[in-house]
Amino acid sequence: MSATDDTDFSPIGVIGRVTVSIPTDGPGEVLLPVRGGTEAFAAWSREPIARHTQVIVVDHTSARSVIVAPLPG
Repeated sequence: MSATDDTDFSPIGVIGRVTVSIPTDGPGEVLLPVRGGTEAFAAWSREPIARHTQVIVVDHTSARSVIVAPLPG
């Protein structure tokens, strides 16, 4: 893996799972499938999201931080 690989990856639209609950005022954590494995990202949301909820990435604020929304059930 090179530094180019990290900059080429866009997590928008990727479906993952919350591993640390996301509160309204701070980050939680999600696991996202990346390059055949899974990686943890800091995650924010407009609403609180409980652990184990499936989410979709709607935006990213840095290489390791994403904004997510719960998948419609």
